[in-house]
Amino acid sequence: MNVLKFGGTSVGTVESLRHVKQIVESLPRETVVVVSALGGLTDTLIATALKASEGGEWRAEMDRISKRHHDIIDTLVEEERKTETLSKVDSLLGELSRTYEGVSLIGDLPQKILDLIVSMGERMSAPIVAGIVKGARLHDSLEFIKTEKWFDKNIADGALTHDLIQKEFSCLGDGPHITGGFISQDRDSGEITNLGRGGSDYTAALIAAALDAEMLEIWTDVDGFMTADPRIIKDAKVLPSMSFVESMELCSFGAKVIYPPTIYPVFHKNIPIRILNTFNPTAKGTLISDVSDSYEYPVKGVTAINKTCLVCLSGNFTENVAQVNTRAYNALARNGISVFLLAQPGENHEFSFAISSSDRIQASKVLNEEFAPELIDGMLTGITLTDSLSTVAVVGEGLKVMKGINGRVANTLKRNGINPLACSEGNSETTISFVVEEKDSVRAIESIHGLFFRTNV
Repeated sequence: MNVLKFGGTSVGTVESLRHVKQIVESLPRETVVVVSALGGLTDTLIATALKASEGGEWRAEMDRISKRHHDIIDTLVEEERKTETLSKVDSLLGELSRTYEGVSLIGDLPQKILDLIVSMGERMSAPIVAGIVKGARLHDSLEFIKTEKWFDKNIADGALTHDLIQKEFSCLGDGPHITGGFISQDRDSGEITNLGRGGSDYTAALIAAALDAEMLEIWTDVDGFMTADPRIIKDAKVLPSMSFVESMELCSFGAKVIYPPTIYPVFHKNIPIRILNTFNPTAKGTLISDVSDSYEYPVKGVTAINKTCLVCLSGNFTENVAQVNTRAYNALARNGISVFLLAQPGENHEFSFAISSSDRIQASKVLNEEFAPELIDGMLTGITLTDSLSTVAVVGEGLKVMKGINGRVANTLKRNGINPLACSEGNSETTISFVVEEKDSVRAIESIHGLFFRTNV
């Protein structure tokens, strides 16, 4: 039994949905299919909600949302299922319209109302896909994907969700089985929540793990993981395979094929993932498993996170690496701020790490509070934050045995006129990363990719 996930680009148009129909109908009936909202709809739902909360005109956009869904139903849903599908979708469209009306009247957009609005994308796309695919059976993911509060975030209640998934899909033969990704429900309050960025991938992984699937297939609009972003590197190669660790590292550093949380549930069950192209279904894609072909491809890819902010703590206190590292990391983590590069202090007594620029203001506040005693007594002389940077990462299991690789990459960057502002071997042996000015990001990727994929390593 396989679990398939189709993203927004795969269910965004009449033509793409025809591809989905053909793919799913060619598979055994004991298949679970997880779908995202129609491509771009989630952003539209959010933008319309914000407009309504500010007293703007939202009805025209609501009409466009309705028409888009109706056009797909009219064109693709089988005649015998059209009435049923229209009834489900129109009920949700009516609820969405009334919610926008309420937001407009009160001039406010509470988070729980926004979560309800955003959930409509998957709640409408799932019955549409179920109506398109012959013999499909619809499942409501709100019934079995449950969340709990962790600080101010909603996270999956793993044990409860696992049990509910097994109960929901106890009779897999009568399918294929269609459900919406991303959306969930609070286990205690019953309020609609969501799994956040990459939530549809995560839903699919939770289902695959609970059902001990043979494979998790992520269907998207690319042929698989590539050695670099093909918009930057025209001769980037599709990777036939990679390890779970390599894929997590590439995703963590900006590769947007899948998202790191997706991998955890299936990683623990050793369930392989295959990345496939909805628009080119005969392509072999990329297989992600516990095995790495590090001999043939010692380096898997070069990627980058733009809008990086480099945080630098200066002063003698940075010599106490363990303490400054632990305190800084924990203080940021408590406030939902992720660190994706650590640079050990050198002779200049500076301890640096990289975060997203969007977290800059909050990080400054948190760190100044955490290290207030050291700033007062002079053990720390300052905390500076520098924006308009990029973190460029090189990922591959083969890095473990490649001697002097940090120096080789740094020298390659310098030969191309790029000065790394910080560097780190990362949290694993499979990644090295560098912070450069954002204007140099593309040249950095080009030069590093050339080092590994146009010459002999």
